[in-house]
Order: sequence, then C-alpha cells, then structure tokens
Amino acid sequence: MLRENTVSMRDQGTDEVSRRLLESSARLSRNAMTEIDWSLPMDPTKYGGSPEWSTLYGTAYWDELSEEQRISVTRHEFASIMNIGIWFEMILQEMVIRDQYLGGYHSPEFQFALTEIADECRHSIMFAKASEKMVGTSYKPSTKVGRLGKFFKMTAKNEIAYAGILVAEEVLDVFQRGCMRDERVLPFIRTVNEIHVLEESRHMKFAREEVRESMQGVGGLRRQFSALYISMGAFFIVSSLVRPQAYSDAGLDVDRAVREARGNTHFQSMIRSSCAHLMEFLDEVGLLTRPAMHYYRKVHML
Repeated sequence: MLRENTVSMRDQGTDEVSRRLLESSARLSRNAMTEIDWSLPMDPTKYGGSPEWSTLYGTAYWDELSEEQRISVTRHEFASIMNIGIWFEMILQEMVIRDQYLGGYHSPEFQFALTEIADECRHSIMFAKASEKMVGTSYKPSTKVGRLGKFFKMTAKNEIAYAGILVAEEVLDVFQRGCMRDERVLPFIRTVNEIHVLEESRHMKFAREEVRESMQGVGGLRRQFSALYISMGAFFIVSSLVRPQAYSDAGLDVDRAVREARGNTHFQSMIRSSCAHLMEFLDEVGLLTRPAMHYYRKVHML
C-alpha cells in the first residue's frame, strides 16, 4: 500500500508539471515558418554564431583568418550543429513515442509528450530551413555514429532515454543561448535560437521530471549502467556537433582546423562552464558516476 501511494504521488507530481508545461506551450509557442521572412538576403558582415563560440576562436589559426573567413566558418559550424540537432531530434521523437505507446491518453504527461514531439518536428524543419539558407549544405554524423544512434534509440528507455534527451538538448541550448542576443549574428539565426531556447526549456523540464521519476528506487547496478550509457551517448553527440566537412566547406585546411579545434582550451572552458548545471543535476539523481565522468571529461563537459 505504501509503494502504491508513493507511485501515485509521483504520478501526480509528473502530471502537475506536465499540466503547467501544456499551459505554457499554449501561451508561448512560436512558429519560425511564419515569424521569419526566409526570402530576405543575408548581411555578408554577420556571423552564423558568436565568434567566441567558434571551435577555432582563440587559436593561432583563427588569428590568421580574414574577417570573411571567420564569418564563413561560424556559418558552417552552426549549420553543422543545427543538422546534428536534427539527427538527434529524430532519435528523441522515436524514443518519446515508444515510451508513450499505450500510455494514459487522457493524462497531461501523455499530452505534453505529444506536444514535445510536435515541437521537435517544427524545430527540425526550422533548422533545416536555416542551414539551407545560410550555407546550402547538409551535415550528418559519421556512419559509425549514425549506426550507434540507431542502436541507442532502439534500446534506450526510462532514465537512459530521458537523460539522453536532456544531455543533447542542454548542449544545443548552450550554443544557442550564447548567440541569440548577439547583434553580430545573422538576425534570422538569432530568432531561430530564441525560439528553440524558449521551447526547449519546457522539454528539458519535462525530461528532468521523467529522469527523477525513473530513478526512484533504482538499484546500484542499474544506476551504474544507466550513467555509463548516457555518458557514452553524450560523448558521441558532442564530438559530432561540428563535422570536419564544415571546415572544408568554409575553405579551411581541414586537418589543421580539426587539430587546433581539439586543442582549443578556450572552447573547452566555454563548454565546461556552460554544462555545470547539467552535471549538478546528473549528480543529484545519481547519474554522475566515476566511469561516466570519464566520458564527460573527454568532450570537456566536466
């Protein structure tokens, strides 16, 4: 009876959060397809993202680039980040649909989950449209990572699925918050960032609630496995954000750009400080284990 009451209270808490998020979505959702005039020409002096968020900012290579090259590389980098965002949002949608299959259709949790899926569809179209306009190129993860993504979406459930969603969305949020109010950045990209940050804040709150619920009463072995699996997923997502092709398309020496980006302590520090809140949450729910920390450190999230 005590367990039933505890489960019931958790369900009520999740439903209350979902109900508030549904109300927020109804009031505040935005549509980039109508809000942005996609036919307007781009200002050639505007960046694709804040220069400080370029993977090359602070390196010797960055110092050698002309202003035109710097603008080009930020546009291709950010297009790559948005395209990898599309890839993961498609994984996210499949995991959420599977999780809610035969769920309580009347419940606020189910209804917000479908609202989230609808949002992610719009976000993916928005990212596709934005990258098409900005650089006219599609970027995809490597074949290996693409296959691992298929495996992840087929096997991830409960806290693994929702913490994986949270990690991916938090990382994308980091880049977008850093650029969305920067007047050096293309205006339509700033609007894309604003829309995504606003709507993803609801999705991340929902994911945190689902993770907390899933971790209630979890044993040590499952906790260790989940923490490691999530961190490995984070490693492959973060290391795939800026594809080497982006440097090539920007007219740079790919080998040198990749080498200098990997050793860029400025960029590493930006990622680490911006992920502090995420790491605190994972630690709070018991998903920041020593083996997991190894993978987060490899991509400078910790």
